[in-house]
Amino acid sequence: MKLNFSSLSLLFIIFFFFISGYQITADNLVNQTCKKCAQGDPNLNYNFCLTSLEAVPSSHCANLRQLGMISINLIRSNVTDTKSYINELLKKKKLDPFMRSCLTDCFELYSDTIPTLQQATKDCKFKHYEDANIEISSVMDASATCEDGFKEKEDAFSPLTKRNNNTFQLSAIALSIINMLH
Repeated sequence: MKLNFSSLSLLFIIFFFFISGYQITADNLVNQTCKKCAQGDPNLNYNFCLTSLEAVPSSHCANLRQLGMISINLIRSNVTDTKSYINELLKKKKLDPFMRSCLTDCFELYSDTIPTLQQATKDCKFKHYEDANIEISSVMDASATCEDGFKEKEDAFSPLTKRNNNTFQLSAIALSIINMLH
């Protein structure tokens, strides 16, 4: 069969629309998932969800289960980065004792979440969604506990508010997706 220019053009156009249609469908899943997540949880921001998931290139062609894994990986990345940031803050010599104590507590909380997230990844992989739910919930609690520690002193401020909020939001996304899968 001999293909001429117009036949090749037609094949290219069909291929392009097929790929584009698939992309729209996959992106639509991210959009629809974030809408459901935000509707089901008043603590979860739709734009945060969308921006977070869309930042991962593989989310554009992921199914719901893969989005769940992506969301857990986002938490793990955030937690690891936050733990490193806390470690840098703790290296500063001129920290008041209260701030040092809060940061040390947060460092321990975030350190404990890393193996928890590894287990949550395994549990999701093997469709043990109830266990993954418990593990992700504990990560969410750790971020809230970290933030609450700074509130115990009236004039103290938390240098981790944004990071704690991000961990909380990412955990809420993962929980919501896990509940959709369950």
